[in-house]
Amino acid sequence: TNIYFPCSESDITQKGYEKKRSKLIGAFLPKAPGMDPSVPHERRTPVTPGSSSRYHRRRSSGSRDERYRSDVHTEAVQAALAKQKERGKMAVPMPSKRRSLVVQSSMDAYTPPDTSSGSEEEGSMQGEGTPTSSQGSINMENWISRAIHGSTTSSTTSSSSTQSGGSGAASRLADVMGQTHLENHSTPPDVTSYTTDSIQVERPQGSTTASKATPKYGNAELMETGDGVPVGGRVSAKIQQLVNTLKRPKRPPLREFFVDDFEELLEVQQPDPNQPKAEGAQMLAMRGEQLGVVTNWPPSLEAALQRWGTISPKAPCLTTMDTNGKPLYILTYGKLWVRSMKVAYNILHKLGSKQEPMVRPGDRVALVFPNNDPAAFMVAFYGCLLAELVPVPIEVPLTRKDAGSQQIGFLLGSCGVTVALTSDACHKGLPKSTTGEIPQFKGWPKLLWFVTESKHLSKPPRDWFPHIKDANNDTAYIEYKTCKDGSVLGVTVMRIALLTHCQALTQSCGYTEAETIVNVLDFKKDVGLWHGILTSVMNMMHVISIPYSLMKVNPLSWIQKVCQYKAKVACVKSRDMHWALVAHKDQRDINLSSLRMLVVADGSNPWSISSCDAFLNVFQSKGLKPEVICPCASSPEALTVAIRRPTDDSNQPPGRGVLSMQGLSHGVIRVDSEEKLSVLTLQDVGTAMPGALMCVVKPDGVPQLCKTDEIGELCVCSVATGTSYYGLSGMTKNTFEVFPMNSVGAPISEYPFTRTGLLGFVGPGGLCFIAGKMDGLMVVGGRRHNADDIVATALAVEPMKFVYRGRIAVFSITVLHDERIVVVAEQRPDSTEEDSFQWMSRVLQAIDGIHQVGVYCLALVPSNTLPKTPLGGIHLSETKQLFLEGSLHPCNVLMCPHTCVTNLPKPRQKQPEIGPASVMVGNLVSGKRIAQASGRDLGQMEDNDQARKFLFLSEVLQWRAQTTPDHVLYTLLNSRGTIASSLSCVQLHKRAEKIATMLAERGHLQDGDHVALVYPPGIDLIAAFYGCLYAGCVPITVRPPHPQNIATTLPTVKMIVEVSRSACMMTTAVICKLLRSKEASAAVDVRTWPPVLDTDDLPKKKPPLLYKPSNPDTLAYLDFSVSTTGMLAGVKMSHTATSAFCRSIKLQCELYPSREVAICLDPYCGLGFVIWCLCSVYSGHQSILIPPSELEVNPALWLLAVSQYKVRDTFCSYSVMELCTKGLGLQTESLKSRGLDLSRVRTCVVVAEERPRIALTQSFSKLFKDLGLHPRAVSTSFGCRVNLAICLQGTSGPDPTTVYVDMRALRHDRVRLVERGSPHSLPLMESGKILPGVRIIIANPETKGPLGDSHLGEIWVCSGHNASGYFTVYGDEALQSDHFNSRLSFGDTQTIWARTGYLGFLRRTELTDASGERHDALYVVGALDEAMELRGMRYHPIDIETSVIRTHKNLKIIVQEE
Repeated sequence: TNIYFPCSESDITQKGYEKKRSKLIGAFLPKAPGMDPSVPHERRTPVTPGSSSRYHRRRSSGSRDERYRSDVHTEAVQAALAKQKERGKMAVPMPSKRRSLVVQSSMDAYTPPDTSSGSEEEGSMQGEGTPTSSQGSINMENWISRAIHGSTTSSTTSSSSTQSGGSGAASRLADVMGQTHLENHSTPPDVTSYTTDSIQVERPQGSTTASKATPKYGNAELMETGDGVPVGGRVSAKIQQLVNTLKRPKRPPLREFFVDDFEELLEVQQPDPNQPKAEGAQMLAMRGEQLGVVTNWPPSLEAALQRWGTISPKAPCLTTMDTNGKPLYILTYGKLWVRSMKVAYNILHKLGSKQEPMVRPGDRVALVFPNNDPAAFMVAFYGCLLAELVPVPIEVPLTRKDAGSQQIGFLLGSCGVTVALTSDACHKGLPKSTTGEIPQFKGWPKLLWFVTESKHLSKPPRDWFPHIKDANNDTAYIEYKTCKDGSVLGVTVMRIALLTHCQALTQSCGYTEAETIVNVLDFKKDVGLWHGILTSVMNMMHVISIPYSLMKVNPLSWIQKVCQYKAKVACVKSRDMHWALVAHKDQRDINLSSLRMLVVADGSNPWSISSCDAFLNVFQSKGLKPEVICPCASSPEALTVAIRRPTDDSNQPPGRGVLSMQGLSHGVIRVDSEEKLSVLTLQDVGTAMPGALMCVVKPDGVPQLCKTDEIGELCVCSVATGTSYYGLSGMTKNTFEVFPMNSVGAPISEYPFTRTGLLGFVGPGGLCFIAGKMDGLMVVGGRRHNADDIVATALAVEPMKFVYRGRIAVFSITVLHDERIVVVAEQRPDSTEEDSFQWMSRVLQAIDGIHQVGVYCLALVPSNTLPKTPLGGIHLSETKQLFLEGSLHPCNVLMCPHTCVTNLPKPRQKQPEIGPASVMVGNLVSGKRIAQASGRDLGQMEDNDQARKFLFLSEVLQWRAQTTPDHVLYTLLNSRGTIASSLSCVQLHKRAEKIATMLAERGHLQDGDHVALVYPPGIDLIAAFYGCLYAGCVPITVRPPHPQNIATTLPTVKMIVEVSRSACMMTTAVICKLLRSKEASAAVDVRTWPPVLDTDDLPKKKPPLLYKPSNPDTLAYLDFSVSTTGMLAGVKMSHTATSAFCRSIKLQCELYPSREVAICLDPYCGLGFVIWCLCSVYSGHQSILIPPSELEVNPALWLLAVSQYKVRDTFCSYSVMELCTKGLGLQTESLKSRGLDLSRVRTCVVVAEERPRIALTQSFSKLFKDLGLHPRAVSTSFGCRVNLAICLQGTSGPDPTTVYVDMRALRHDRVRLVERGSPHSLPLMESGKILPGVRIIIANPETKGPLGDSHLGEIWVCSGHNASGYFTVYGDEALQSDHFNSRLSFGDTQTIWARTGYLGFLRRTELTDASGERHDALYVVGALDEAMELRGMRYHPIDIETSVIRTHKNLKIIVQEE
């Protein structure tokens, strides 16, 4: 039925509606006797140890999805839906207030009071309650027998379906409880999973009999109001309009800002239609046997200690061992009682002052005791219980940087611990500062260390006695638990839970007074604590504690102690059984017949069964009875979950399950045969604990009961479990307050269950089988794999031979939105690399064969290098952290991404190209301008450029030699910063004449012959170049071979000489010698060199006549360069282009004879060569030349020269900038003291043919800012083969701008501008200003159509200094015409453009240039040749390089040197 509240005469607002609703509902609220119904309260139910109920806390839905875990979303209306006390009365349904899925109300509005609690009986199904275990086992047996007989027909019903044929309406409670905002449920709605139809909400009500139909709340339709509140029809249009506005938020919901484009690109794995599905009936909850309370059981653990301490003070309680296996100390019950009282008295009364004690009952204290001192720990633990304090046992921090120690510190801080109890020896062993104080460990709170040895404590007065109460709901102790991610949580255990757990263990293990028990386990937590410290005292048992240090020396020690003391019980791990097997070597005097129970603490681990079998096999002949081995399952949250009972009845053999791994990975149980490789053999871990109720629920989402053939998470309802995670109420709800649902969405019990964190199923006879842990669960491609199973498989590949002590870690990391498996193992010290890789490849095959899953990475590290837990195991989360940080330092690695990354991004489907005309029209319609820009117009620029009247550079030099003969054009510096040589106009002219004579006389060259100039950076190169021009030859500058690396550098020289068809070579005497050396003849065939002329030996006479070219369009020089992709490309530069080039640079940089320019770069090609050799002759300024090789000797040379000569303009290369950044990083202060001043620098240009390296230019600017360098001065140029300089930051005009683009959009050839710091943002810096006389357009490289502003395309250029074509031996005309003579396919189809081969975009900025126009900035993204196209997306190597460099600081050098 639906209840609507009709509105009164006037319109009703939200606030009014709330008020009215509470008034109307008030009458129906249940009033507990003596309680104000408006006050939220906690119901306390009386707890008797025998009852199967448990103490109840706040309850809420147990939705597991921890990503949305939040208490904040719980609505504080818990009493409004409480059921009426009398069951018979008709329930009054309430309108469920459902909030709009779009509007997220403020969080504060939904914060509950701290004590909020729903009524315990709400929603219980009394009649269907909890069936007995026999019913469950019948179903299970039917199913198992069916499975064995091979009936595996797939049913059509999906296991995840939550629909039922119920009473009319479809039940969606399972979804609703987990995901919508009902009054008392925690998780926000999953907006993605809703359909458009109205959400139907049901609330199951308790009914008197099971057969009666459950009344449900109505399916109130979600009306079009802002908050989803059902209203009547009389709402005014104004309010309706207001509400509708509220429903449409002004901003998109938050998640929309973070939509990851990548998700759309990933292949969604389609579920295999043939994959196994669960077909069994829904499981029934299993009840353990009744907990039979024996009359003389103590009412609390302290009472037990008091009883034995006074009645049997001489009875031994605990015997500790030294590392030789000799008894070190026997603690009797009398001593334990007296010393615990002493500790209790001293903590309460001797810390702080009488008025202000430091510790009060209920406070938490840390217990820090080493693993070889259980006696001191036991005294301290019981001392805390007697003082009503809460002990928090933790590990001893050995160093300040222990693995996981910081997280333990966070736990202590959150628990408010201020005092740490420890033993004398441990206190002495803690790390100390120089003053002798214990330092504060990283992440730890400030602690007072309190030594619990009796000699340090004062005796309590005779009248003081501890207050011993019956077990109650106070916290007894907190056990720490390390999560999958390394965080540490504290599980609180109440005193009543502590006592009930001891009673349940006593009953299920059949403990009797004065039995002897050997304990090898860690006594501070888990099974070791429960049996060896707690239950033992309840039953006055004698514990023989074997320290880990003794086990390392003598793995048989525990078996020897069982024989020696005729112990009835031993608590071990499968590791201890395994070590004993390896070490036993036919020891004759072993007799294990006294053992009636061998508790295997990790019996739930998949590999424990082999240890148990092998152990029984060997020791059965030594008196070990098969029924003695009792595996158990436990977890910090649920304590002991199940344990196999030690029975004398050998008719009931232990349970075995041989299950298909394939089935398990899909979460279903399929029985298989043992012969197969891909099976998992499980042993049972017994039945549920006495007084407990157990069920299995789906591991994620709503806690719905599993089917009988489905793997799920075990949940336990019992008094004897943990209560909460200390201080974490949200996580507590999801773990300790779970209400499992049946298929119709009704809770199976009115009492909350605790999640155990164990994955498994309940088999025939109520036997529990554990298949893995939630923490070890890895979901790869929709299939579940267990880390422990993979460890077992890896260890099965020759385990003793290769993996050091079986130390192996398996975890998953997220790559491309899915989990990937990583295996890390320690290899034995003596293993060779060949052994390693053989083992690794076999492991990969084994894991693939058995689990059908690929391993992402297999890493081997040297022995003893993985982070350890205090008991010597591998610290998993710390290992994972090291792996992710790149600090694991493996000695062998095998990466196999190809085998496991199966959801690669979808190949990008290129859309059929839109025609260029449509693109242009589209841009015009959308108001976007076509992306084109140009530098200043050369024709309209008036300047007194005398050089303009000459067509040839050779004429300019002659004119300068006549008009300003002594004006110095070039100054070359050596590594000490002094002038090595210089050239004035006339000196250069005369030297060039002599070289021209030499070419004519000795080289016998004709006009137009090609000459290779092989010179180091310097003045000889310049003179040789002009000598060639004077002789009418065409020069080609070639980088000389490196004397230390002839074998790799000389072949390049030879190739350029041959490809350029050089008629002769000119070089220095030193290089002549090098070309004729033995090393040279080994590298190339020296006989095929053209004639080599040595210019150190010049003729004295001048040439009869200087050559004067007739046509300015003839070739001036050839420019050869090897590209990053290994292509050798030479371009032809005509005399016209050369002169236009020099004029353009002169105007952009305002170069005049009075100027000085410092140049530190390689002068062999591109803009570097033009600035080094040509510009000074054209503009008349002085060039200070600094060969980059000199910087290797003196990194400060370039900057000192800039400072000394008061240079305003300087040019360098990226390698020079990097050399300065690295070499001078720590020397800025000393350079400052030497008077280095960069404040006069106006432009510092990096000459490059690539995307600006913004990180390098920024770090250079930052580093030298203190020396006066203005950050605006640093910029880059851009040139390419078709035009050697397109952009160059000049003296006037705005500063270079930087934009941030989305890297993912760039892969799709799109430009999406984003804010700085956005995810996936990539900074791009403008490549300088466009040079005068240069026009640029951005064109689509495929359609050759013009593109719009801020669109990515190929940069095309039109300019007077474009190269006139490629110079190739083969004359590939097609290539040449396309690159140098392209036309647009639409728009301006007349202009002839050169294609740069670089992708970039133009963007009109808000800045104005020198002419007052808005400035157009060019951003270069990368070369088309270099880019890699993978799966339809374009990747630039520089981006991948950047990602690699960022991973580790040491990688920078490697990548950049390569």
